[in-house]
Amino acid sequence: MIAELIKTESGAIARYERHWKYSVQEVWAWLTENDKLSNWFSELEVEELREGGAIIFHMPDGTSDKLTITELKMYSVLEFTWWENKMRFELSPESGGCMLVLTETLQEITDHTPKDLAGWHMCLEVILALLNGRTIESRAEEWKIWYEKYIHGVQEFNSENAD
Repeated sequence: MIAELIKTESGAIARYERHWKYSVQEVWAWLTENDKLSNWFSELEVEELREGGAIIFHMPDGTSDKLTITELKMYSVLEFTWWENKMRFELSPESGGCMLVLTETLQEITDHTPKDLAGWHMCLEVILALLNGRTIESRAEEWKIWYEKYIHGVQEFNSENAD
């Protein structure tokens, strides 16, 4: 299922909801421990896990950007800047596992938005695969499938919310 796009006064929110058979602690480790994080988002590195701390985004050209952790509640909330946007992971225990809600607060919808949304969708797919002890053979091929779905989803969202 693709992310739900929700219109806000200042842009939109993309909301992904997943119910996984893994504990909050297990999922939290994949979001915050660098040895696990690097398996699903190799460009990210947690520098300092605290509010006001940083997550480093290593660019392919060798440079890096610091993303600021804006909210942190251990085993519950990890929110950080994503350039002009914000990413927020929320975990809550459920019977037999946990619920993960990932939201991206979007200042604006651009031509790049479907790529970004498909990318985060794939990140969640990869985390789940890793939790299940397997790998995704071709992330690029799967991303293309989701990218097409997000192109349509964003077009639909834009037409429904045209001024």
